[in-house]
Amino acid sequence: MADPDVHSAYRRAGVDYAVLDAGKRDALSEALATSHWLADAGPDAGAQALDASRGEPAFVLRFAGSTLAFVLETLGTKSVLAREYEKTLFEIGAIARIGDAGHFADVAYDTVAAVLNDLICVGALPLVLNAYFATGSSEWYAHGERAQALLAGWRRACDDARCAWGGGESPALTGLIQREDIELAGSALGFVPPPGEPLLGERLAPGDEIVLVASSGLHANGASLARRVASELPEGLLTPLSDPAAPPGDRRSGEAPGRPFGEAPGSRFGEAPGSRFATQPAGERFGETVLRPSVLYVELVRRLLAEPGLQLSYLSHITGHGLLKLMRPRRELTYRVGTLPPVPPVLAFLAERAGLDAPAAYSTLNMGAGFAVYCRPGQGARVVALAAELGLDALVAGAVEQGPRRVILEPVGVEFASDQLALGPAAEPAG
Repeated sequence: MADPDVHSAYRRAGVDYAVLDAGKRDALSEALATSHWLADAGPDAGAQALDASRGEPAFVLRFAGSTLAFVLETLGTKSVLAREYEKTLFEIGAIARIGDAGHFADVAYDTVAAVLNDLICVGALPLVLNAYFATGSSEWYAHGERAQALLAGWRRACDDARCAWGGGESPALTGLIQREDIELAGSALGFVPPPGEPLLGERLAPGDEIVLVASSGLHANGASLARRVASELPEGLLTPLSDPAAPPGDRRSGEAPGRPFGEAPGSRFGEAPGSRFATQPAGERFGETVLRPSVLYVELVRRLLAEPGLQLSYLSHITGHGLLKLMRPRRELTYRVGTLPPVPPVLAFLAERAGLDAPAAYSTLNMGAGFAVYCRPGQGARVVALAAELGLDALVAGAVEQGPRRVILEPVGVEFASDQLALGPAAEPAG
């Protein structure tokens, strides 16, 4: 049954989705009232806002005969995890200098992935990306190895996505950000390939197959929860994932007795030959696994869009809100999942120690599924095959059905109701 308050554990870590989502809906309602200004570009520009994209991962507009997509996204507090873990490694003598561990390259890559994985959800491919590096003090750059790692990670992600890095901004915000920290964000512009029709949810139909593509672990969501859990462990981020001395949290009523998060019945991912994202070995440190960089899904979507005869109906980046995001479109449809991926050990560890039951875990973390592809009946196997060619594990997890807007995760006995996810404008503005 649907749990009305699946986000209580994350709220205790300082992130209240109910408040944040309400603010987002109000902002989008005001934004709708500005769409008409695009017409000021002139009659020959043909500029038009596609307001159906409000509430989708990227904003879509028409301009000069092209369909463009624009997005801005932040990393969140994962950079704090990188700073805390590298400081710990330095203090125990595991690295000679701050920055030597390379985790700021990882969080830079995470940031680009967070931005571009949202952009591609509307069926767009990236053109250019700008960076936002805000520090609490210009002294952040005094650790040259750390600064170079940051730039190298950002550049590597741009190259992997075949996206130009346009520039950006790097303010020192003394008094707003802690002196030792950096806030990472980015914005990107992309285009929808001809014929220029974006994926905004209107193509979804009963019978469409849902393909889940593997994540590498935490990705960019859940860092605040990970920091809270680390603060409660005797060895903090140095804790081995299999450490029996780290007491598990209270696994609550949403999970079937004796069924660990990592062993959902029907799981079929495994480790495909050549997979770039192997499961973390037991005993690896919590800090190391939680900082593993995100998967960039840009090349997968590029291949999917170019595949002859493949009909995509929607794409969803599984981040904040976890698998609630499967019903992001504002459509009266049911999304039934009969097969789930195995949960990466780092996410199983995090869910256990945070005391998350199955409804909370699957609505907070990606739980092993970083991206969802929706396609016409019988085409899911082609999506899985294309993902495998890129070293990505994927599976045909379920299907879209006629019915009320909801998500049903059959292997873990979880159902999410429509009112648990509302990301579109709160109301149409007057005037």
